[in-house]
Amino acid sequence: MSLETLIDAVAVLFTFETMLWVFLGVVIGIIVGGLPGLGPPLGMAIILPLTLPLDAGNAIILLVGVYSGSMYGGSIAAVLINTPGVSSSAATMFDGYPMSQQGRAATALSISATASALAGLFTITALILFSPLLIEMVLAVGTPERFLVALLGLAMITVITRGSFAKGLLAGAAGLLITTVGSAQPIAIDRRYSDHILLFDGIDFVAVLIGLFAIAEMMKLAGQEGGIAEGDVVIDRAGITEGIVATVKRPVTVIKSGMIGMIVGAIPGAGATVSNFVSYSEAVRSSSDPDSFGSGNEVGVVASEASNNGTVAGSLVPAISFGIPGSSSTAVLIGGLLMHGLQPGPSMFQADGELQLTYVMLLALLVGNVIILVFGLSMVTQLGYLTKINTDYIIPMVVVLSFLGTYALRINPIDILTIIIFGVIGFYMVRYNYSVIAFVLGVVLGDIAEANLYTALQLSGGSYMIFVNPFEYGSSRWLSLILVILIFALLFGPFIKRGITSLRSA
Repeated sequence: MSLETLIDAVAVLFTFETMLWVFLGVVIGIIVGGLPGLGPPLGMAIILPLTLPLDAGNAIILLVGVYSGSMYGGSIAAVLINTPGVSSSAATMFDGYPMSQQGRAATALSISATASALAGLFTITALILFSPLLIEMVLAVGTPERFLVALLGLAMITVITRGSFAKGLLAGAAGLLITTVGSAQPIAIDRRYSDHILLFDGIDFVAVLIGLFAIAEMMKLAGQEGGIAEGDVVIDRAGITEGIVATVKRPVTVIKSGMIGMIVGAIPGAGATVSNFVSYSEAVRSSSDPDSFGSGNEVGVVASEASNNGTVAGSLVPAISFGIPGSSSTAVLIGGLLMHGLQPGPSMFQADGELQLTYVMLLALLVGNVIILVFGLSMVTQLGYLTKINTDYIIPMVVVLSFLGTYALRINPIDILTIIIFGVIGFYMVRYNYSVIAFVLGVVLGDIAEANLYTALQLSGGSYMIFVNPFEYGSSRWLSLILVILIFALLFGPFIKRGITSLRSA
């Protein structure tokens, strides 16, 4: 990579026009991410045709700004109203919303802004420095590895389940069952439970998330007077400082979660939702006080938010290197590249190709994370007042936004019914202590696991050895072996540890 090209890219970036598009992209992204059900794919899709009058560089910068900004913006709704502004902020709700209920909304929001920005800065810098190595890593990841990553996420149920282990497994299995509705992927065998064409594409997991969290929480708040926060709410600059300190003093969590987001984001088909839950689950696993998660643990917010913007960096690798969309957002980004006459591939990393544009795009993301930090911290006290608004005003507003945002995603009436049904299910799951996190993991990872399992078995002629044999199916299978070992460690590690402890005490 050319240092001269990097310097030229810096000069291009720090012009008034380019910086304006960076700022606009991030701010639009924060707004889109903060509205329940919308998220980066829809926001980028709306912006895409409006970029036609722009030159290629500014158009792509605007799109990636929306992408990055919306990853942070989703945490605003997650923290304040227990609603996933974007699906990749679902894990943020588990500890961010309890902090709001405790009157610590300002702290939670400042943790979100700081963790998002720091992880984004770290991962984008790593991408610039180590992009050749990262491209080789992406090439080593095949269909078997994608299945095993999904399976690793499902194995995390054993880590995050609190209370009855049987209830956690039952919730996870129920989530997986939801993904069997609709046609089987990738073979498109129709297994609908009725003749309604609306169910052919299955049940949208974003609609399920909004029902489980937004509608269920509004049902709970309907019986509560006053605001979301219970008791006195203190919203001042002290909360901002507390949030910044809480994030900065946990550099290991920020870097680890950012790297998890980057690695998982680079795997096509995995995306930010998967990395969000994997990072959160890893934070629970490695904590000395895992029982405190779900009741306002700051580490939970740091881990989940650091992974989000880390995923942005990772997802760009397959998108601009091979034209492979790792998520819906990068699919729109690839569409933007093609629309402006740019061809994803090796030329994006060649000095005589589009290397300068690639540098400008990555540097714009660096600047965008600084904007996220400044904008997020400056708006904390204003946003925090939402937790003091009477629930009589909040409930109808959230319900309407949830319905509109969900319907706008697919224009499918079945999604409206979905959020109502799962709103009721989520309400009673919480009441009877069933693990909502385990259920969500099943819903999110079911389709990914199924599609990649079937494809991998097609490649191997039906042999399951493709997941563990590094010789017969190619040298890249060493990654499969590592993932299989991690899965077995998660599933059987607690029992082995318990057995060793019993032997020592005997």
